[in-house]
Amino acid sequence: MTVKEEKIRVQRVQTGVRIEKRILKVLKSLAEYFDISLGDLLEGIVLHAFEGKCAFNEKTLKHIIEFKKIFGIDFDASASHRMIDQDELTGQ
Repeated sequence: MTVKEEKIRVQRVQTGVRIEKRILKVLKSLAEYFDISLGDLLEGIVLHAFEGKCAFNEKTLKHIIEFKKIFGIDFDASASHRMIDQDELTGQ
């Protein structure tokens, strides 16, 4: 068994992460496209990011662009530290 094939024991925990609604829809669509769980997708994205790598190839990035159009995402990574909850804008 090679290193890539070797199973790695981990302990997963349930979490209550808040995330922008349309981004979540894109992530869920992408997980469904790959036929994996949302958690598995997020773990893969994060592990790639930890190494400074892109988690997606060109074909997958094209799917992401389409999912973003479908769900109305009109912002890019530069918005990541400028997002504010809608409730905060309305004072609720």
